[in-house]
Amino acid sequence: MIPARFAPILFGFFLSGMMSFIVSGLSTFRAIGFGGAFAGVWMGNWAVSWATAFPIVLVVAPITRRLVTRLVRG
Repeated sequence: MIPARFAPILFGFFLSGMMSFIVSGLSTFRAIGFGGAFAGVWMGNWAVSWATAFPIVLVVAPITRRLVTRLVRG
């Protein structure tokens, strides 16, 4: 099992993976439609998207948490 201290990184890994999967699929569909090349193009786009999204999530998540903390009543 993975130690709990890695939970934020693991969360960012899965969140960025799922979100980039969905968004890259949608944008690939809008760009080329469903066709013979769709799956291959989508997976290529997803790989680039995930490689970009994961480090961004790790940087942006703490900033977002602080912003939300300031905006909500506690």
